Amino acid sequence: MDTTSRLIMLLEVVEQGSFSKAAELRNIDRSVISKQISKLEEDLGVRLLNRTTRSFSLTVAGAEMVKKAAELRMLLQDTVQMAENYHQEPRGLLRITAANYIGKHYLMPVINDFQKRFPQVNVELRLDDRVVDIISEGFDIAFRIGEPRDSSLVARKLARIRMLILATPKFIDIYGEPKTMDDLAELPAAVYTNSHIRFESISYIDSNGEPKEQVINPVFRSNDGETLLAKVLSHTAYFTTPAFFFSKHIDANNLVPMLTDVHLPDFSAMYAVYPHRDLPVRTRLFLDAVRHYLGDDIPIWEQNIPGLDTMYRPK
Repeated sequence: MDTTSRLIMLLEVVEQGSFSKAAELRNIDRSVISKQISKLEEDLGVRLLNRTTRSFSLTVAGAEMVKKAAELRMLLQDTVQMAENYHQEPRGLLRITAANYIGKHYLMPVINDFQKRFPQVNVELRLDDRVVDIISEGFDIAFRIGEPRDSSLVARKLARIRMLILATPKFIDIYGEPKTMDDLAELPAAVYTNSHIRFESISYIDSNGEPKEQVINPVFRSNDGETLLAKVLSHTAYFTTPAFFFSKHIDANNLVPMLTDVHLPDFSAMYAVYPHRDLPVRTRLFLDAVRHYLGDDIPIWEQNIPGLDTMYRPK
């Protein structure tokens, strides 16, 4: 028996409250437990237990060793679970929730490929722009824009989201191209809004590195990204938009960036949110697939916007 095994045996003795009960748990003789604990003390060179004929108590060193033994047991259990996951064929129901646009444009391609690879996995995708309580509603994983406020959940950042100011060339012909943020304030804007978010201004960083807010002129509001895009493509409004609204190449939408020398802070980021770190194999593999699809360094939506790395950044 090695030191690790003896440490876990010590932990069991403390948890069970006696050598006899720990021996019953393992279906071995009490003397074996006693001998192994003595061997552990000998190997470590420190007394762990103060023993009497009927009871024992932990020494200071013993109490510290028991804490470490509990951590060690948890690590071993996690390792075994991880190994089992790699050998299991994912199956069962995977319940996912996401905002409408994210689900339609970034999760569905992954889901389709995932179910080709793992046909034993059934998927339920709930599209909802409200923040769903994934625990009470029984979801395995959520994909959200912005870091979640619920500290009881595990949140993993997947990709940054930068901001753009976009219009059609015809809009610029009609209204003129803005040269300053003050110019932009005079132009008709289409903005995203829902029950929690209402855009009435644009955040930016001035030449001194100070955060500023520019009030804008919203003439159209919607809680749907595709509707906002349709409005902008009518040449009657520009919009300040998170880059993830471009699942396809920006040139395909006949849009051009404006005021690219203005420093716009990131809008937020996309996060995967789930109840526990120990993910079932189907959830873990799906999360890995989403991360691969979105891109490790440059998010897929930025890849669809030529030259974005030089736009809206500090000079």
